[in-house]
Amino acid sequence: QVQLAESGGGLVQAGGSLRLSCAASGLAFSNYAMGWFRQAPGKERECAARISSNGIIRYYEESVKGRFTISRDNAKNTVYLQMNSLKPEDTAVYYCAATTKTKVSDLVTSRGYDYWGQGTQVTVSS
Repeated sequence: QVQLAESGGGLVQAGGSLRLSCAASGLAFSNYAMGWFRQAPGKERECAARISSNGIIRYYEESVKGRFTISRDNAKNTVYLQMNSLKPEDTAVYYCAATTKTKVSDLVTSRGYDYWGQGTQVTVSS
């Protein structure tokens, strides 16, 4: 049974930092590209960042470039999202997701991912 377990969310003041972790089990982690998605109330789920299976290719949504860093440790079956200079508009539930797909057209949408975590709340106060 595949499980993705996020942790590290919480309440932080604007300008602060959080580090999200997603521990994967039940899958060959090093074969999967991983994404961090977020969904704010009343908004669609969007891909904040994603990373290829070998960690070489990384993508960031425009609004998080220069502030967020995605990384992975295939030996620990874990993907991370370091979030710095947080803004109130970063407030959302953050989900990690896994996929074996490689086409960009699949990776930019939530429909392209096979497995999802339960999500972790990030709240940034102004």
